[in-house]
Amino acid sequence: MRVGIAGGGLGGLAAALFLLRAGVRDVRVFERQPALQEIGAGIQIAPNAFRLLARLGLADELRAVAVPFEVPWEFRRWQDGRVLFEQRFGAEGEARYGAPYVAIHRADLLAVLAAALPPGVVVTGRTVAGVDGGTLLFADGARERFDVVVGADGIHSVVRAAVVGDESPVFTGLAAYRALVPAAEAPAFARRPVCSIWLGPSRHFVHYPVSAGRYVNLVTANPAGDWREESWTAPGEVADFLAEYEGWDENVRALIAAARQTKRYAFYAREPIARWVTDHVALLGDAAHPMLPFFAQGAGQAIEDGAVLALCLRDATDIPAALRRYEALRIERATRVQRMSGERREHHHMPDGPEQRARDAALAGQDPLGHNDWLYGHDVEASHACSCS
Repeated sequence: MRVGIAGGGLGGLAAALFLLRAGVRDVRVFERQPALQEIGAGIQIAPNAFRLLARLGLADELRAVAVPFEVPWEFRRWQDGRVLFEQRFGAEGEARYGAPYVAIHRADLLAVLAAALPPGVVVTGRTVAGVDGGTLLFADGARERFDVVVGADGIHSVVRAAVVGDESPVFTGLAAYRALVPAAEAPAFARRPVCSIWLGPSRHFVHYPVSAGRYVNLVTANPAGDWREESWTAPGEVADFLAEYEGWDENVRALIAAARQTKRYAFYAREPIARWVTDHVALLGDAAHPMLPFFAQGAGQAIEDGAVLALCLRDATDIPAALRRYEALRIERATRVQRMSGERREHHHMPDGPEQRARDAALAGQDPLGHNDWLYGHDVEASHACSCS
């Protein structure tokens, strides 16, 4: 079996590793950049994804560059920093789910995945321009035939168009500021192994340490104004970032002021799709289920996709049937997470008033760990091994 993967990001490399482990020996990952690189900053890897990466033999490498959360979810009130909800994880959470919950820089995770791949699997400087059945079409005019083509080429996937046709994303009216602050220059409260989410009217603010604690990652969701660019690299202004959070708790403003530079990007939403595969093409990660980042599961769901795809292709003699099984096993869970990610906007951005007070009371009454058992405790390999055989 020959498998060609479009996209050398986190989902594409993870899928290649799972496929190789499943015995698929002819795997190629095509990345348009001249070298593997991951744009962005911090992401979170919850237990449902970490345990899968650990089975690839990567646990020690991940722990060396990650920050294990003591508190993955700490909701605070925008005005005074009052804690509304705290999910203590640490050793108790790791024992409950068999894996830690960590924060990691995207580039660090990509480097760990790339180092685990054999030479020759990743081909850089090759731009996939389209798909024709099981044939990848490259921008230089070359064509290459595969038994399976995997679209792991992100939110602007060209492979997705071959499965579901052209679609127009919907502007959400929100944009983000993103920054990395050296830990030595960040206020002490921001260096804790905690993901703090400050909830306020029309916006929220998130921070947590990454890169083994060397940096603090900052990311927001706030009204976009006239900003429309959906880019991870477009520069913003720290002064504008600070002005966006005028009147917020002084700790938030001190952390923003510590940033040397910031990036800015607009959020666009894509509706869930009912079809992920054709006879020889499968979508994965953001190409299949692009989600707003408010549930911290984008990378995790891509990793789950890769694990299940590999299970379904292991020893497969009927490839179209194997791909349909992959779709059937993944689409309900990934779509649920995709929808919940979008719904978090309304939850996080309530104006002060009765509904906000009811939300805060509900947060205080949640079971800190148990309410996420369905997400953290689900093991896609254990659950689907029989279904894919």
